[in-house]
Amino acid sequence: MRSDLNHSRLSRRLFLASLAACTSSVAIAQTQVAPTGAKRVVVPIPSLSQIMAKYAVSGDQSIVVMDVATGRVLEQVNAGKSLPPASVTKIATTLYGLRNLGSDFHYVTRLVGSGKVVNGVLQGDLTLMGGGDPLLDTDALGAMAERLVAKGIRTVAGKFQVHSTALPYQRVIDTDQLEHVGYNASVSGLNLNFNRVFFEWKRNGAGHETSLTAKGRKYAPRVSGIKLNTAARKFPVYAYRSVNGADHWTVASGALGSGGNRWLPVRAPANYAGETFRAIAQELGVTLPHPTTARANPRGVVLAQYNSDSLATITRDMLKFSNNLTAEVVGLTASKRRKVSGKSLAASGKEMSSWLAKTYKVKGAKFVDHSGLGDGSRISARDMGLLLRRDGWNGPLRGLLKTVGLRDANWKAAPIAGVSVVAKTGTLNFTSALAGYVECPNGRQLAFAIFTADQRKRAAIAKDQTDRAPGAKSWARGSRILQHQLIARWAKVYGA
Repeated sequence: MRSDLNHSRLSRRLFLASLAACTSSVAIAQTQVAPTGAKRVVVPIPSLSQIMAKYAVSGDQSIVVMDVATGRVLEQVNAGKSLPPASVTKIATTLYGLRNLGSDFHYVTRLVGSGKVVNGVLQGDLTLMGGGDPLLDTDALGAMAERLVAKGIRTVAGKFQVHSTALPYQRVIDTDQLEHVGYNASVSGLNLNFNRVFFEWKRNGAGHETSLTAKGRKYAPRVSGIKLNTAARKFPVYAYRSVNGADHWTVASGALGSGGNRWLPVRAPANYAGETFRAIAQELGVTLPHPTTARANPRGVVLAQYNSDSLATITRDMLKFSNNLTAEVVGLTASKRRKVSGKSLAASGKEMSSWLAKTYKVKGAKFVDHSGLGDGSRISARDMGLLLRRDGWNGPLRGLLKTVGLRDANWKAAPIAGVSVVAKTGTLNFTSALAGYVECPNGRQLAFAIFTADQRKRAAIAKDQTDRAPGAKSWARGSRILQHQLIARWAKVYGA
């Protein structure tokens, strides 16, 4: 895609003026000696100005690289400008969670019984009590149901309840996103399968046969509490409405083809979890009444419980796979531990921003959630670089970040001997971010943040195009190329 910087009619003088915020060292073109057989060839290392002139995408940039040991800023471009961090927000969320909850923290989901068991009958209520676990899946519920069987329970005399108030319910993360996209999840104190249901279809004569299941590896019960019908249309492909608290979907039959599958978001996750548990229990010979909602914390004996992985493992996977639900749950849980107002993602994001200012002296950050899906969040490259540097090379974050393989301008693998990069990526339409650490061949340790955003183009996207915005894919590719060219320069210049 043609970038504003590559193809603008600005004079060379005006372009260089736009880089006035850069450190003075970047105007010097360094060189690198590369062996080629018996000869040694001097390869020039492009300056920061040259890289920006050649690869910068349209919109704004905020860039910084600093020495981790000394805190010295080595190079910068508009480092103080605040831009949307997208999923790089999850770096802040990881630290917020680990520092407030501890790396050994576990989410716990419980089955609580309020009476004795007599002749296979629980003489009271059975409550599925969520602890907020963002990774709870169908097979975990199956394991809990198996514990009921092992205790000889075959039915209950009272109610079967679901309890989901461990975290405040959020119907969506970002109201500006489309309803059917799975990354815009609902958030609850009782989550299941990332709050998604498995939708499968195949052609059957002139129509389609469809099914919804809570798909796991061992158990895959059908879901009837969520309704889905096909409609004789081509667009929109998916339409959603809530009817008496239940999800109702229609899908355009003209878009289904011969068959396929995908996950759809669930907007009433506690009900979904209750229905799924009841179906698995029935499969195992345990009869339960239809689930109802428990408002108060249940009293009784814990009959079974499921412990999540440690928070260190959860956040490592969150950073690797960039799951938004996990990020929101971790952030809300940390705010709850801090005993502050966390009744909305915005309130919890504000508390995280305040905590960062107090703990890491990063005072310019503003977060509206914990995943970065909402584009109202802002942070500068300088503040993100300071956060990375102050957490430290041996802090809890660096070991959780994903290894990034360097690529050239054609997006082909281009590793540099002795250089390792760990970082978090972030992408929204016309927004791209990368932040992390570089270990250089000479052992020098760098922290960096690269934020790019064309907010004018982003604001012009029609809502029905947000999942496939015209031009966004090529723009993001250009931004990623810029990121990798910058890192390659820094590794060569400061790692020699």
